[in-house]
Amino acid sequence: MTTLSATEADALWAGIDDQRARTAALLETLTPEQWEHPSLCDGWTVRHVAAHLTMQQQRVRDALGFIIRHPGMLRSMPLNTFIHDAGLVQAQALSTEQIVAGIRSGIGSRRHNVGLTPLETLTDILVHSQDIALPLGVDLPMQPALSALAATRRWDTRDTWLAKVNRRLPWAGCRLSATDTEWSRGEGAEVTGPIGAILLLITGRPAALDHLTGEGAEALRLRVASST
Repeated sequence: MTTLSATEADALWAGIDDQRARTAALLETLTPEQWEHPSLCDGWTVRHVAAHLTMQQQRVRDALGFIIRHPGMLRSMPLNTFIHDAGLVQAQALSTEQIVAGIRSGIGSRRHNVGLTPLETLTDILVHSQDIALPLGVDLPMQPALSALAATRRWDTRDTWLAKVNRRLPWAGCRLSATDTEWSRGEGAEVTGPIGAILLLITGRPAALDHLTGEGAEALRLRVASST
């Protein structure tokens, strides 16, 4: 497991706060139609993704309280189904103003979901902010150093239960190399591009392929297209 120094932890939380603030600012500009636009997450609109982001700091009692208020969630298993259904329920329960306020309320806090680490919180806000922005055609930059940290965590946990929340694209057998920071992993056909796009790739977002090049990227496009 990645161990962060105090300085690195400070930088990580500052990056989470920055991405939360800019994501909230983007949401405040959206029209009602944009709130209901499909996101990069299957079955979720922009509203659902944003509502999910209000649930990044749940302790055990918070999770239990949510289930008590919504007992039907007990039927939502396995984990991916629970996360998906919880996003739907939260989106229905909150107004757009409450969703934005909920994301902003996390700024300055270092609390994260029980059973996870701050690195999962970082990955969540980085990736889900792109799940919102990319389908809307909005540029919402991610800091390369933070994207590299999140990508390293996702790579290191790729064969654990943490990876099961993401769609597994067929990138095994590729060499993933960032063009905007020093980061490379894997062996095989070359896939190159911004580290943010690589992070999206290894968290199961096919839209990342539009921003990646190389022999491996072309092969990936063909494999993904043939599987849909």
